[in-house]
Parts: sequence; structure tokens; C-alpha cells
Amino acid sequence: MLTAFTAMRQRVLALLGAISMYRLVLFSLLSLAVIALILSFSGLISPQPLALIASFAVLAVAISAVDAVTQRLLHLPWRIESSLVTSLILLFVLQPGLEPAQLGGLALAGALAAASKYVIAWRGRHILNPAALGAAVVTIAGLGTFSAWWVGTPMLTIPVAVLGLIVLWRTEKVRIVLVFLVVAIAVSVIRQSALAQQNGLDVDVLQSLSFAVLQSPFLFLGAFMLSEPLTLPPRRWQQFSVAALVGVLAGWPIMIGGLFTLGQERALLIGNLLAFAFALRGSVRLTLERRDFITPTVQELTFRAKGKLAFLPGQYLELDVPHRRPDARGTRREFSIVSAPGDLPTLRIAYKNGDQKHPSSYKRALAAAEPGATLAVTGTWGDFLLPRGDIPVLMVAAGIGVTPFVSQLRQLQLAGQHRDVVLVYVVSDPAELAFREELAATDARVVVFSREEPAALPSHWTWAQGARLDAGTLEQYVPDIASRHAFISGPPRLIADLAPALQKAHGLTTDAFAGY
Repeated sequence: MLTAFTAMRQRVLALLGAISMYRLVLFSLLSLAVIALILSFSGLISPQPLALIASFAVLAVAISAVDAVTQRLLHLPWRIESSLVTSLILLFVLQPGLEPAQLGGLALAGALAAASKYVIAWRGRHILNPAALGAAVVTIAGLGTFSAWWVGTPMLTIPVAVLGLIVLWRTEKVRIVLVFLVVAIAVSVIRQSALAQQNGLDVDVLQSLSFAVLQSPFLFLGAFMLSEPLTLPPRRWQQFSVAALVGVLAGWPIMIGGLFTLGQERALLIGNLLAFAFALRGSVRLTLERRDFITPTVQELTFRAKGKLAFLPGQYLELDVPHRRPDARGTRREFSIVSAPGDLPTLRIAYKNGDQKHPSSYKRALAAAEPGATLAVTGTWGDFLLPRGDIPVLMVAAGIGVTPFVSQLRQLQLAGQHRDVVLVYVVSDPAELAFREELAATDARVVVFSREEPAALPSHWTWAQGARLDAGTLEQYVPDIASRHAFISGPPRLIADLAPALQKAHGLTTDAFAGY
């Protein structure tokens, strides 16, 4: 059952990975805005159609103007997707209107949100959610508009849930937001019950539950704001902690000085501060020292870290490569770290050239980077980590997916630790066997699945005789698979194809590369 779900999840991720994260979020929010406008014309939700249109226009102009001016001053590329995403989020959070004071408040909220991306930031990382900050300031100060969260209405529950799930599936944050929703809804039900008892009213748990799910902004807050990658901490347990904290504060708003409550966007801002505390050490700058072709299609980049960088073997980093006229996929990409923590301050990543006829603007900019160029790492993330103890491990790598395993095996070697590891390495061609020397220097047993036999394999390496990797061949070459925790790394579609072969493993952890 678990393996089947993993295969299905990776197939969906492979499909969604063809769209950049910003564009997917933008399309989802635009779809939600169109649905809301139709419902408004039908009189099924409270904001009037003209107010929705005017409010969005003001927000889009204000945010785009601040973004364009600031990014020009900072010599950064203007990303219209980011401006429109922030505009749409604020449209659903703030009260739309047509009065000059209301439109002025919306413009101010948008300008503050856009400015916060550059002013309240740390080495390319947002400290606070921009939309939440803009909404909180104008609400607390009473500047023409306020946080109405009108998106929390029964008529929009299903559209928000469906579109939000698409975004969360792409960002692999479903479990994080589920924790937030469970906590927020449970706390909200408890709060409503406590208030009912306090006022001598009957407690209706089902009604309280219905209100928390259908008439609160929890779904929207979780799917489109809490899940923002640049305001989340690097480790999953840290993300769960932030989600739980925001859930408690959103579910039971705390009154401050009798003036305003710590609810919704203010709850998210407090969660952002906790996330920033977790991730404070994650952002550094890297100086490119060397690039090498380690296979006909794979390049390795060697950097020297400027500042203190902390990561664990198997984690990945997000590398920012600013360039002129970036395409829809933006200026950031995620790369598994090839080197081990013990190699610092030297750090290595590797990537496949991909489509050479129509490369992305990011790939062109990265290919043009010369030794001496300085690039920013916005953070290190991931829980693709070896289990503690002496549990035997099976590593399954598809092509360039071997990179996190190189880091893990090299760190074991540097630390002088022995571990029972079998690496199943799947490549289309023997020439694509990357990091042969480094892997051969470890004591891991390697089984190579390729159509043709590789030349001069090390003594502890085995060629699978051109067989296709499936459940039968996997058990043939790894007969003790039931005792091993399996890790599989590679493109989502390949992970989906290979996952059924790992159904007998002691456990399964996957690492997918979507959206390169």
C-alpha cells in the first residue's frame, strides 16, 4: 500500500514538476480569483465584482511598481509572477472596496508587502511572509482596510482545497499543512466549546467543526501562505513545529492589550520568526572555483563557502543565480550536495545538462558563470538522511540521483564509520557512471544496472548483466532487502517506476528532483 502510494505520488510530482513553482501558484490563485469573481456576480459571496476587480488592480499596480523599482536599483531581474502572487494573496486576505480610503489602504498594504521582500530579508531569505506583513500592518494601524479573510467561506472551500492540494503536492508540503490544519481546527473547536460553556450555551461539536472547516481561512492560510518555501525552516521536524505553533495561534487568537488579536496572518508572522531562528545559519555565499564534466552530460561545480554553512549528508541546497530576463522558472534551483560536511569549506554540486536545444535561462546563466563568480545559497533543506543506528541500507540511484549518496558515503568514510550499504546504480549508458572513483573508495557494494557492460569495474562492483531493474532482479542482487531501509533518488517518474520493486524493504525514503 505504501509503495503504491509512493509511486502514484511521484507520477503526479513528475507531471507538476514541468511547471515552475511560482507559475503553478500563480495559475492556482488566478483560477481561484476567477471562481470568486463568478460567485460574486452570482451573489453567492459577499465582495462585489467591481470591488474585487478594482482591489486587484490597485494591489497589482502597487506591488509591481515597488518590485520593479527596487529590483532595478538592486540590479535584480523583475519577476512578474512573484508580484502577481503577492497581489492575489492580499486580495483574498484584505477587505476589497471601492472607496478612496479603502483603495489607498490596499495600495499601502501591497507596497509594504513588496518592500519587505528586500528590507526584511536575510541573505536572500524572507524573514516574514510579505503578504502577511502588509495585511497585519494596515489592519493594526487601521489604514483604510483590514484583514477580512473573506476567502474563508463555504462556497470557496472546495476550490481552495483542490487548488491548494495541487500546490502542496508540487512543493511536497502536504504533511506540513495537514499538521497545521489538524491543530488549528482542533484548537478552534475547543475554543468555541469553551466560549459556549462560558456563556451558558449548549456545546455543539459538529457545528463548531463545520465552522472551523468551512467558514475559516485555515485552508487558504495553510496552502498558499504557510507553505511558502522561503519562510520555512530546513528540517521536517522544524517545519512541523512551525505548523503546530501557527495552528495553535490561528485556532485560538490571543487578545493583545484589548486592541487586536494574534490571529491568522499575525499567527503566521510569529511562526515565521520561529522558522527564521531555525534557519538562521543556512544562508551563505559560494565562490565558484572550478567546473568539470564528470560524464558526457553531467557537470560538477566546486565552490568555496564564504561564511559558516551547516548541512547534513543527503541534504540539498537552493542556489540563486541572478540573470537578465529569467524565464518563468526563475533564478533559483535545488541541488543535492555532492560533498560531505567534512569537506567544508569546499562544497560541490552536480547537474545534468538536460535539453541543450532549449535550455532554461537558469541553465544558461549557470553555464556562463566563470571561476570567481559569487552565488548565493538561500538555505539547505531535506530529510533524506541515513537512519541512526546500524540498520543496513539499500541505496537506489537513477542517473544524477546518485549525488546525495556520494555525500553520505563520503562522510562515513571521512568519519571512519563502517555501515552495511548496497548501492544499486541505474544508468542508461556506462559512460554516465558518475563519481566512480569516490564510490569505489568506499566499502559500499555497488550493483550497476546498464544496457551495456561498463569497463574495468572495481572488485566489489557487480554488473547486472544488462537486466532491467524490477522486483525480481532486485531480490536476486539484494536478497536481504527485507532487512534494509531503502533510499531511492532520481527523477519522479523513475522513482514511480522503481518504487514497486522496493515493496519488501524494511522502510522506504524517496528523494525526487522536480522542476529543473
